[in-house]
Amino acid sequence: MPPSATHLRLSDVESKPRWMTSWEKLKHKEAHWFVEMVAEMAFYAGVGATAAFVVGSITGQVGMGSLFTVGFAYTTGVTFGISLCAATSGGHFNPGITIMFVVFRGFPLRKAARYIFAQILAAYITCMIVYVQWKDLLVIAENILIEKGLYDTVMFSSGGPAGVFGFYVDPSQNLLRVLLNEFVTDFVIGLVVWGCLDPTNHMIPPSAAPILIGLAFGLPVWSHSPVGIAANTARDLGGRLAAMTIWGLNAVGGRYAAIAALGNIPAMLFAALIYELFLGSTTRTLTPNHVHFLRAHKQYYEDNNLAPYGYLEGLDPQRNRSASLQSNLYEKSQTQVVEVVEVLDNHV
Repeated sequence: MPPSATHLRLSDVESKPRWMTSWEKLKHKEAHWFVEMVAEMAFYAGVGATAAFVVGSITGQVGMGSLFTVGFAYTTGVTFGISLCAATSGGHFNPGITIMFVVFRGFPLRKAARYIFAQILAAYITCMIVYVQWKDLLVIAENILIEKGLYDTVMFSSGGPAGVFGFYVDPSQNLLRVLLNEFVTDFVIGLVVWGCLDPTNHMIPPSAAPILIGLAFGLPVWSHSPVGIAANTARDLGGRLAAMTIWGLNAVGGRYAAIAALGNIPAMLFAALIYELFLGSTTRTLTPNHVHFLRAHKQYYEDNNLAPYGYLEGLDPQRNRSASLQSNLYEKSQTQVVEVVEVLDNHV
């Protein structure tokens, strides 16, 4: 099929080596979920910043990190992950967001299962990579805790070496308040995410979504993380499994582990429901930026057999032109009827 002005592909203007063409065919059919691993590994920035903060706090080295740098790193990582992967996989990077798509957008269950597995695996691999990078300094911090007699109280806490990878709360904290903190914070994140995905939201063009969603994940780190927050099932489970791989069952995290792993999912589903019921509207028109973005997305999915032809049919330019022509003809016919009636009235 010759390229058209509306469907100009990269392959039409730039040739690729044969091995890359073969890989693209495999990627589109079998390894599409692999992109979600790349999106999840964007949390590499946040885990590394947490390692710097924890090691600096234990060793007394000023300037190695702070709550601000951790939040900024997570914001940057999420922004990078969505910007790089959204055009291919959607850049979910979070099981809660994938489940939102299943419930409210008809996302296929089998594909969702692959996405979630890829997200958790990527979080685990990312945490293990960061551990290898920081191992010498983490061992120093661990030895300092042993020397000061603080190992049992600090090691498996948000301020200890295990807290770089797993999420923990102080045993004295009320878990109901921790759950409330998790739910409300994740509800706000989910509301921002769903608002950014609304193609009729004229205040948020597609290019702004990665930044806003990144800020939505960074803000809880700055404001509510001391109480206890995970905000991402994959980041929690992958990080907790990494901590258990390194330090054994002591790194499980007690009863809080269930809140950290699952608390964000109902909160995000509730956020999507509230947005659909009160903030969204099917009667609003799509923004021009979203129409352009969704048409490119539609063409990519159809060309690579990721969706059947007819997917997002309302975006078909030919269909829109036909509808517009029919509307114009109807208006002209109505005008002619009115003119005929006026002529008849004048004769009478």
